[in-house]
Amino acid sequence: MPKPPALKTEAFVKWFRSATPYIHQWGGSTFVIAFGGEVLADGEFQQLTHDINVLVSLEVRVVLVHGARPQIEEQMRQHGVKPRYVGSRRVTDDKALACVKEANGIVRVEMEALLSMELANSPMWGADIRVSSGNFVTAKPVGVVEGVDFGHTGEVRKIDAEGIRRRLDDHEVVLISPVGFSPTGDVFNCTVEDVATATAIALRADKLIFLTETAGAPDRKGKLIAELTVKQAQELVLENGKLPEDVRVYLPCAVKACAHGVKRAHLISRHVDGALLIELFTHHGIGTMVVPESPEVIRDATADDVA
Repeated sequence: MPKPPALKTEAFVKWFRSATPYIHQWGGSTFVIAFGGEVLADGEFQQLTHDINVLVSLEVRVVLVHGARPQIEEQMRQHGVKPRYVGSRRVTDDKALACVKEANGIVRVEMEALLSMELANSPMWGADIRVSSGNFVTAKPVGVVEGVDFGHTGEVRKIDAEGIRRRLDDHEVVLISPVGFSPTGDVFNCTVEDVATATAIALRADKLIFLTETAGAPDRKGKLIAELTVKQAQELVLENGKLPEDVRVYLPCAVKACAHGVKRAHLISRHVDGALLIELFTHHGIGTMVVPESPEVIRDATADDVA
């Protein structure tokens, strides 16, 4: 068998050693990873399962929150239902709700199938990922906003954090759809960012990770910002009116999460293979990280800093 090039071997060893502190650090942590339905529609979810398998093998507690917008649009097209939006929020009437239910069911089944693969000679060989779904989201109707009745469009009222923790304690990956239920049995169409943010806060997650269309949050010159405090992120949203659409949606959610007990929030590109691992297991990462306060600043040490 030919020997690998010395430079590649050296780079691998150097990277693996540098990743070791993070391997120790993330074991037992809870990560909420959110992504749109485009990840599945564009065939990117299979690569993502490889990275999820790495996290699971390192005993990271993983919660996946998926979107389904392209799948809903396809169901509406097939059934002759015209989509209606006010701003970026879908108006969900009875016909649209039927499409929402069908699309989310399809997405969940396809994702569970991909997470169940154990193909030989692949990163999934030997994987034993058990997936759990359930009615973890209690929702309420958005109602009438500025004269528009949003119908079955909803927002999160409560997350069953204890129910999710029990699944995580059983070493299961929890898969949550952007659908909520009322105590009276009504179904509401929610947004992936609302469900993911509420879930991360309820679990007091170590990380909330959004897979985005762009590389992360840019400054006014278009350069990627690697790290933002909550205060800096709030200022960026208010001052920079030219932020990419997905950053305008997800960055305020990252701010909200970190302001309510989530330790870190990340915006990383869904288009880069392995972006999740690069962000989590290298010092510089690949996207934008939002923190309550910068770990790089000088402050008085506490007992928690000894390690």
